[in-house]
Amino acid sequence: MKVKEIKAKSIIVKSNLPEGDYVINPYIGCQHGCVFCYARFMKRFTGHKEPWGSFVDVKINAHDLIKDKKYEKKYITLGSVTDCYQPLDKKYKLTRKILKKLIPLQPHIDILTKSDLVVRDIDLLKRFKHSMVAISLSSLDDKMRRELEPLAPSLDRRIKALKKLHRTGIYSVIFISPLLPEITNWKQIINKTRSFIDEYWFENLNLYPSIKDNIYRFLKRNKPELIKKYDKIYSKNSKYWYEIEKEIREFCDKNKIKFRIYFHHAAKTKTGNPRL
Repeated sequence: MKVKEIKAKSIIVKSNLPEGDYVINPYIGCQHGCVFCYARFMKRFTGHKEPWGSFVDVKINAHDLIKDKKYEKKYITLGSVTDCYQPLDKKYKLTRKILKKLIPLQPHIDILTKSDLVVRDIDLLKRFKHSMVAISLSSLDDKMRRELEPLAPSLDRRIKALKKLHRTGIYSVIFISPLLPEITNWKQIINKTRSFIDEYWFENLNLYPSIKDNIYRFLKRNKPELIKKYDKIYSKNSKYWYEIEKEIREFCDKNKIKFRIYFHHAAKTKTGNPRL
């Protein structure tokens, strides 16, 4: 892993996410090495020649760049194209330093991660009037997790983190992302975790050109019987994701489960019942 300390010119940027005003990414790159990571497109802008997952740039001055009161009470997401709680944050604690700087501004804080390291900062998250943590997972099978997310924390650690967040009053979300056809059992995930989760988000696997080969190599090694199925699902005019979306909506509405759907086939982001 190539780690480089850099000084950033800015740290809070306008958000391109369906919801939220700004995003903060304390790192460029990520150590988790997920085969489906869409953020590898960032290499087009950073000039890195190394394979995605083999480098991380650490924005060591990130917290010092938070000064402007215009961010007061805005919606800020941490971790849109990196994991702000990847292993390096144990050493640098950039995310903790950023949260400390944001407390006086009291923005709505949304954190996207797949790491249980987030529990380290519960004391700070509780000082925001509005804070939310979404931990992502695609399966409850840790063997499958090791194939898909080789350096990410185990599923057991993530679930324990969510329980702790919930117990301490932090709004807790499971982001079922990506939802892999015939692999992700989203009903099983909900049934196992419903007692300590406030909301579920769903995002389908999008076969970006940059990750398609990775996904098919994964299938060849682990689920070769699904290759033809994936060919069909991702063929033109396939209705697969519309059918899955309908099933999720009906299940969640029937069971009074708060949810949001971020499927890529839709012209607009579709959400379920409101979070707040």
